[in-house]
Amino acid sequence: MIAPTAAAPASAGRAATHHKQPKPSPDPTQLALELTGRNYLSHSAITTFMKCPLRFQFSYRQDLPREFVSSSLIFGASIHAAIELHYRELFEGQPSPSHEALMERYEQAWQKEATLPVRFGKTETQDSLKDLAARMLKAFQDSELSKLDSQLLGVEEEVRGRIIPGCPDILGRLDLMLLAKDRLRIIDFKTSRSAWNEDQMQASAPQLLLYCELVKPLAQEFGDLPVSIEWIILTKTKSPSVTLHSLSPDPVAIHRIKRTVRSVWSAIKTGHTYPVPSSMNCSSCPFQNACRQWED
Repeated sequence: MIAPTAAAPASAGRAATHHKQPKPSPDPTQLALELTGRNYLSHSAITTFMKCPLRFQFSYRQDLPREFVSSSLIFGASIHAAIELHYRELFEGQPSPSHEALMERYEQAWQKEATLPVRFGKTETQDSLKDLAARMLKAFQDSELSKLDSQLLGVEEEVRGRIIPGCPDILGRLDLMLLAKDRLRIIDFKTSRSAWNEDQMQASAPQLLLYCELVKPLAQEFGDLPVSIEWIILTKTKSPSVTLHSLSPDPVAIHRIKRTVRSVWSAIKTGHTYPVPSSMNCSSCPFQNACRQWED
């Protein structure tokens, strides 16, 4: 008689399974570098993906050259450069720059940005936008907002941190950072076709809510001060106005934007790409020819 084969202990299979270690998840920051060539996420990248994943693909993963640049984009960047000069001079203890100096910086920034064909609006020319810039910068200089009522901590200050578990570092650039007696203020400059309303402020809030989280360690160094988010709005009107809008960060809104970023990052990792055609998306997209030729 052949002796029966002894059954393997039940624990053996469990032991073998127990020793199989799950593959560690890649570091999100390293993965971002592999996917986009950047070891961080910016608010611009997040919103680009939300508007059109294919445009994100062209811009951040393939790094395709843009086919043109919109006049509104160059104009906003050039106005921004002139205002930055104003505050940077104050930050360094210098007198406020003249209107001529601001216009010179505006023109320098325009030339720097206009390396591609510029797509103007129907009634726009480079000269008409220069005239508009002169009026806007004069209005800015004449406004109380061109003066400082708080301690200036930084101009174009870069902030970065891991504020969302499972996501890469978030990178932000603060136009202005001011220290008031009762709060830390972060301020963003924006140009607008008209005066702002509550809806526009709420639509722009997510970017500064992320920045609010990034500056919390600094706010703690100053006695755990609250952080306020603010916007200086310059209107592109015949008689430009300069106004300040502020918002107290809402914990619920902060939680929501963090969840949104986490969901966007999960979608980016899948590599799924598709266009989102719309008149708003497509008219200003600098990858229109690439989009028409795209094949998955």
